Amino acid sequence: MEANVRWVALTAIAPVAWGANYYVTHEFLPADRPLYGAAVRALPAGLFLLLLRRRRPRGVWWWRSAVLGTLNVSVFFVLVYAASQLLPTSVASTVMAVSPLTMMLVAWLLMSERPRTAHLAGAAIGLVGVCLMLLTGASRVSVPGVLAAVAAMLVSSFGHILTKRWNADVDVLASTSWQLTAGGLFLLPVAAAVEGAPPALSTPGLLAFGYVALVATALAFAAWFTGLRHLPAGTVGLIGLLNPVTGVLLGIAVAGEALTVQQSCGLALVLAGVVLGRPARASRRGSGRAPVDPAPEARPAREPSAPGRR
Repeated sequence: MEANVRWVALTAIAPVAWGANYYVTHEFLPADRPLYGAAVRALPAGLFLLLLRRRRPRGVWWWRSAVLGTLNVSVFFVLVYAASQLLPTSVASTVMAVSPLTMMLVAWLLMSERPRTAHLAGAAIGLVGVCLMLLTGASRVSVPGVLAAVAAMLVSSFGHILTKRWNADVDVLASTSWQLTAGGLFLLPVAAAVEGAPPALSTPGLLAFGYVALVATALAFAAWFTGLRHLPAGTVGLIGLLNPVTGVLLGIAVAGEALTVQQSCGLALVLAGVVLGRPARASRRGSGRAPVDPAPEARPAREPSAPGRR
């Protein structure tokens, strides 16, 4: 029980950091450079984690890092950057709030991890809560922005579950560094070819990129992938609903916005949805999942004969 609470708390770092990332990207980063924005977000974060772990991919992890780097980093970061610039934070966060349901479906298909009724109920309640919090009818909606947000949600859901499936036998920080580095290296030449010279940044822009790379990427993805290793996909997906909650609270704290009755009800529903996804009850009954080795990096390095399920 206490271990589950620790994993939930650690995983929650990611959506909180991502909730602030929408605001930082929209307010301080250049709107016309999504490729450079994604590359500068990914590559420094990957190199930072690689410096910490000092491990290179081995065997199948060369191509796995390329696949996951493309899905979770290259494609996803560009789509999120575009959605953050084209859409109000409220609309982008609402679209991404569908990701818990998508992650549960993908986990069921790829890993036979059947979603619990409580997870499905929590996702539905949380989605209603997000809509109450954010959809006030006052924001103009960009169709390309919505398409970018939907595509980002689908790509990330698939990529995250694929990471959960493949990550069982490697160190989480190491595999995260490989993904981010690979994704950043893929993006950099494409950005130079398509967008030309790197954008000139002011001091606030440089500080914003520092937050995006180190906090909203290196720290957040390491926490998120660690949560995926130790918790059911449904639980992790529901923890992701803290993303729009962070956006609303940030608006109150930074912009001086008032919390309406509708938003208060939505906030309560989102938190109820997250609570429904807690793993403690499933752990007591036994979820049927194999126990996770707390120190997988201590095992002798070897390539698995087949990518089995956790």
